[in-house]
Amino acid sequence: MAVLSGKIALVAGGTRGAGRGIAVELGAAGATVYVTGRTTRAQQSEYVRPETIEETAEMVTAAGGEGIAVRVDHTVPAEVEMLVERIRREQGWLDILVNDIWGGEHLTEWNKPVWEHSLDKGLHMLRLAIDTHLITAHFALALMIERPGGVLVELTDGTAEYNATHYRLCPYYDLVKTGVIRMAWAHAKDLAPHGATAVALTPGWMRSEMMLDIFSVTEENWRDATSVQPHFVISETPRFTGRAVAALAADPERARWNGQSLSSGGLAKVYGFDDLDGSRPDCWRYMEEVMEAGKPADATGYR
Repeated sequence: MAVLSGKIALVAGGTRGAGRGIAVELGAAGATVYVTGRTTRAQQSEYVRPETIEETAEMVTAAGGEGIAVRVDHTVPAEVEMLVERIRREQGWLDILVNDIWGGEHLTEWNKPVWEHSLDKGLHMLRLAIDTHLITAHFALALMIERPGGVLVELTDGTAEYNATHYRLCPYYDLVKTGVIRMAWAHAKDLAPHGATAVALTPGWMRSEMMLDIFSVTEENWRDATSVQPHFVISETPRFTGRAVAALAADPERARWNGQSLSSGGLAKVYGFDDLDGSRPDCWRYMEEVMEAGKPADATGYR
């Protein structure tokens, strides 16, 4: 159903992973989606990955929306300003902003305290995952508030409740993922008087392109990875998070979530959507009740 027909969305950081899944599901709901990132068919980012923003935009269009790929380095304010000016010129408004800029996988040194972790890598991670979100919000939200009803989704890893009691195994990663949750809360305070909503959203254990490569599997045979990591049985596709964003954006009462930390599995219970395989993974509950409790891997009752 084209419930988002006529809506204009910007998925900042939509080259792969959750960003791609969100862009495609917004397209499936009928939205026009601007997809940004640094990797195009002509130019790669420091990731040196094969996914491109053009591919994502084509997937958006194939799903039923209109995908528009724009190469943007979100650490450069002038490039983000030009992007928003283009959206204003071509569309006149912005309804949905998804801040999914990340880029820190290759920078994280797990289980190292700050005095052992590379300072350059750590500070670069903050630049990629905190500064970019603020830069993008600075320009894009100024356009979004010109019409009431806009929604900002800040993508992170972990709910506020989970992250409050769990160290995310790297001081920089921990700061980034908890910081984005607080950022959404702060934006919510500023957006509410303009009739707009801001939330933080986390996927569960997501089967991104990079995660599938780590386990040397594909989406078709992903369950083979459970022989190496049994708890991978709770994993979900990037499209599951995409369906969470689409459902949130289509909810006329979404202001009830303003400032809150949400999860794909949690919103699935409220809105009734499923993952591509028809299941409904509840990863964060599984993590605490099964994985961290030392129980054998078993997703029964959790998907």
